[in-house]
Amino acid sequence: MLQEERGRRFGLERQHASCRSFDELDRTGEPRRLRSRDLRPAQDERRIGEAGPHESRARGQRCVRSHGNGARVTAGRRFRLFVLGRLRHAHSMPRETTLKQKRRAYCAQRLLAWYDVHRRALPWRAPPGRKGDPYRVWLSEIMLQQTTVQAVGAYFAKFLKMWPTVRDLADASQNEVLTAWAGLGYYARARNLHAAAKRVANELGGRFPDTAEGLRMLPGVGEYTSGAIAAIAFDRREAAVDANAERVLARLFAVEEALPKAKPRLRELCRTLVPERRAGDFAQALMDLGSSICTPKRPNCSQCPWSKDCEALKRHIQEELPRRAVKAARPLKRGAAFVARDRSGALLLVKRAEKGLLGGMMQPPLGLWSERFPTAKEALLQAPFRAAWTKRIGIVRHGFTHFELELEVYVAEVSKRPSIGDFNAQWVRDLSSVALPTLMKKIIGHAIDAESNPKPLRVTARRQASRPCSSTPSRRAR
Repeated sequence: MLQEERGRRFGLERQHASCRSFDELDRTGEPRRLRSRDLRPAQDERRIGEAGPHESRARGQRCVRSHGNGARVTAGRRFRLFVLGRLRHAHSMPRETTLKQKRRAYCAQRLLAWYDVHRRALPWRAPPGRKGDPYRVWLSEIMLQQTTVQAVGAYFAKFLKMWPTVRDLADASQNEVLTAWAGLGYYARARNLHAAAKRVANELGGRFPDTAEGLRMLPGVGEYTSGAIAAIAFDRREAAVDANAERVLARLFAVEEALPKAKPRLRELCRTLVPERRAGDFAQALMDLGSSICTPKRPNCSQCPWSKDCEALKRHIQEELPRRAVKAARPLKRGAAFVARDRSGALLLVKRAEKGLLGGMMQPPLGLWSERFPTAKEALLQAPFRAAWTKRIGIVRHGFTHFELELEVYVAEVSKRPSIGDFNAQWVRDLSSVALPTLMKKIIGHAIDAESNPKPLRVTARRQASRPCSSTPSRRAR
């Protein structure tokens, strides 16, 4: 009776003979109940010393004699003490904490099971059961920063064709990399990509660091990117929380704190879900879930593997999360651009400074940017050289991260190339050979497209006084 009460106290009820989790097996292989003396606290087990050179056998069991008083402890008893210690530790943990851990582990397994069936086929992903190639994973993650999967696919294939390895990319010039990147936007990523390739190839022997901390030492690699590469390429247990994952986690845990302030908390919550094995698959599954099921509007909760655990769904607020802080209105800047063309059709382009907005890219000469368009007189003073500049009808609009830009475009045809006095200036006929960002392509297209500008407005030094200001309200409205 005393034995049964002690057994219940530690959760050691009699189990079926085939279930031997807490039943001791003796040397004959037959299960038996733990004896009452086996349930004494560990601190009561005295005369247990370190294993010594003297060993003997008693009743078919191996014994270890202590160095002190000669007491013997059987291997079976040592095993029982180990099991009881683990049981006491489990019973000392709050039941709520234990259930929460089991629940989150079960969530991870359900998500992985869903991913095994519904995973997206992407060119940078390794086949099921294999780790991703670090170069491909790194290249794709840099490209995917602030860009959609649909936009990245063609660029990723082009980069791999031109530079199959990180050493090949490191040997390329920055202008070649920027030219191949043109149109993808956020050109600082391209410069960082090239700088990181050089560091990996020249300083790290062509091998990427396999930890998040090491990866963060590379240019252009932040907290999210380092976690994603470490998890996907090296199966490190890291949290990779992109915009899709933020949305999923905010709804799963009903995090009502607004982004971006909630980012640290969402990363910590993600770490509690990442399993010990298949951390890379878990990271990609979380992204796929946010992309295909847990979408920003009208999420398909009936098909979600986490619907039973989603706190936002229980409260019917899934479409309200994640909350975002009110963004300040982006300021509007205006200016003038100057497109000059010679008889051969070559265009005058200048290279921007290496650092800053659109660093290292090529562009037609630009004037100053301010809150209003320059007057005709001001525009002529900002032009790269004196000529019969013609202003095209309409404007070019482009949005940057922190501001909006509107430009008026002036065009000049020259019979002889004038002296510019800028060593960064060059006349270019093949525009595909230089790194032109999307904004500059818009400017050139607006300048040379005759159909979109049937009635050019000529601005000369003699007429500039009678020309109305180009920034009148009616002009801006168009």
